[in-house]
Amino acid sequence: MKSSDPSNDKGQRTDDALEIEAGLEDLRSVVEAMERLIPPEAVISLRGDLAAGKTTLVQAIARRLGVEGSVSSPTFSLQHRYGERIYHYDLYRKSFDEVAQLGLLESFEEPGWHLVEWADDALKTFCQAAGYPLWQVTILPQGDRRIYRIESLDA
Repeated sequence: MKSSDPSNDKGQRTDDALEIEAGLEDLRSVVEAMERLIPPEAVISLRGDLAAGKTTLVQAIARRLGVEGSVSSPTFSLQHRYGERIYHYDLYRKSFDEVAQLGLLESFEEPGWHLVEWADDALKTFCQAAGYPLWQVTILPQGDRRIYRIESLDA
């Protein structure tokens, strides 16, 4: 993937991804890089261990896009909507079949970013087959900082 202006990216670019090391105070730069790289109608898989900072990243995205109020993990409700264009899903221990039966896949038709914690391979395959732009942000803890790897999963 190529950014239209690579000098705007703060991080290390590989052939297919951008990696940014950031602490909590630097999350704005991660969100700004996501805005430059990821289309506004994308499904974004948030990948990382428990407590890696997936929901914290969603909070930073919501703040950047002007959402006021509480932003929390939709662990029990499975989906939260923030503002007009942010959808946040927590699919921990949910299979693709369960997600489909609950009708959550239909909300991917709504305009905006669809941020999915714990997306499985079946969901990713569905998104690619259905033509949804599919991206992944992998969060790797490094002490009190994180490495954010932003990459397109489209073939």
